Amino acid sequence: MELNLKKPLAFFDIEATGLSIVKDRIVELCILKINSNGTQESNTWLINPDYPISEEAEQIHGYSNESLKDKPTFKQVAKEISRFLHNCDLAGYNAIKFDVPMLVEEFLRADVDFEIKKRRVIDVQNIFMKMEQRTLSAAYKYYLQKELQNAHGAEADTIATYEILKAQLDQYQNTIYTDKSGVESIPVKNDMDALHAFSTHHHNADLIGQIIYNDNNEEVINFGKHKGKKVEDILREEPSYYSWVMNSDFPLFTKNLLTNIKLRMKLQQS
Repeated sequence: MELNLKKPLAFFDIEATGLSIVKDRIVELCILKINSNGTQESNTWLINPDYPISEEAEQIHGYSNESLKDKPTFKQVAKEISRFLHNCDLAGYNAIKFDVPMLVEEFLRADVDFEIKKRRVIDVQNIFMKMEQRTLSAAYKYYLQKELQNAHGAEADTIATYEILKAQLDQYQNTIYTDKSGVESIPVKNDMDALHAFSTHHHNADLIGQIIYNDNNEEVINFGKHKGKKVEDILREEPSYYSWVMNSDFPLFTKNLLTNIKLRMKLQQS
């Protein structure tokens, strides 16, 4: 089934130096942009991470610091990538937990203003896990009945994710899904708003789900000893919490969000 798009949808995949959103860096980025008229554009960037590539990551994607030493840094290509993604919604495999936060962190470090909140994010892995429960290679074999060649290469993984989403739309277009509360719906349909909603586990305030929104649209901590507490209450009752987050290994996006909440509280008091 071809996608019903009102704006471009950019499928993308990242290969990185490791799995830490905060510390690791992108070494390869592939974007396959599907325009609303059905035309396609693609681009792949090899990037000098200027950061050590872990042995585990090198074994998976095959890139070493030596092989990438003459490539541009992310900061050097950040504006080019941002322009390519102009007005695009985003799609990927495990995109919500890894690829989107990693990409946004790189943009923040490069001082490029990349607006994420107005973009819908379609996570093909979450659709797969909710509907069938399983890796990208397994999903590819399941939906397309063939083996994924060159897995863990950004370009192959990006194209495979696009093909899987179209196959998911074909397979689940009339399938009723029952959520944990017993509500029945048909969420896998050719509509980007519905796919965005179904791809998301929580209504995240930050990108990795450490701060989420409650039913009243208030920011709530989603980890540690303060899990379930409103951020404003914690900042009021335990002011040192802000300094702890600022001085710890949290993503820049999360730190910026906490700063904005703190500034908002000050404005409300004045």
